[in-house]
Amino acid sequence: MNSYMTQAEQLKESLRLSLPPVAIAFTDDLPAGIASYEEVAPAGCYFWQEASQRVFATGAKDHELCAIGVHTHNLAGASASQGDELATALGAMAGLDYVREEEVAAIPVLPQPVQHAVYGPLSDFPMDADVVLLFANAQQSLILSEAASRVDEGVPPAMGRPACAVVPQVRNGGRAAMSLGCCGARAYLDVLGDGVALWALPGEKLGPYCKEIDGLAKSNEVLTVFHERRREDVEAGKRPSVQDSLERLAG
Repeated sequence: MNSYMTQAEQLKESLRLSLPPVAIAFTDDLPAGIASYEEVAPAGCYFWQEASQRVFATGAKDHELCAIGVHTHNLAGASASQGDELATALGAMAGLDYVREEEVAAIPVLPQPVQHAVYGPLSDFPMDADVVLLFANAQQSLILSEAASRVDEGVPPAMGRPACAVVPQVRNGGRAAMSLGCCGARAYLDVLGDGVALWALPGEKLGPYCKEIDGLAKSNEVLTVFHERRREDVEAGKRPSVQDSLERLAG
């Protein structure tokens, strides 16, 4: 997994990320040496923030305060109360006209029950990552959207609630997606501020994404200077041609 360390550093430097990339894997059999989560999490999305610091494994019991997350991740071994919890949560949301019945059916869900969700920093991840998460601002998202469009040959979707649905969306479809989060995730995650969105990349295509992100980050940096200098010239009363601006950039 040494490539993960290289890719994590590349993503962090190219995008100037404030939080390191986070990896997620789903498995029925845990590799030796992965510690179980020992605390209480208020929601499944909370693990994303914790995973920027260390590798750990979770099961349905660790997600039990988040009926929506247990549902989207199709975690096996959930307690008998989870069905009632999910129904109550969805009923409350429906009462607020936050989620409608036809929208519930469209929420992505992992197709097969799974025993464990493993989380951790991409740089230290000890197994094949199913999904890689990046917390990105608008400028970083610009580069990510350009890179994803090249790798996936199509515009990546921008998803809303629930935030956790972006994980099965990407795991099932094998294409990058952005999540604007949900009010729950924004309440539970300190890192998900007003100017931050969540990007999810399929782990199996991480190499191509990293290559495009690196190149496009450099291109964006050069073109930003081009446009800044061109604006300066226009505001100074000039009417520069593209060639004029290119020559100024080169100089």
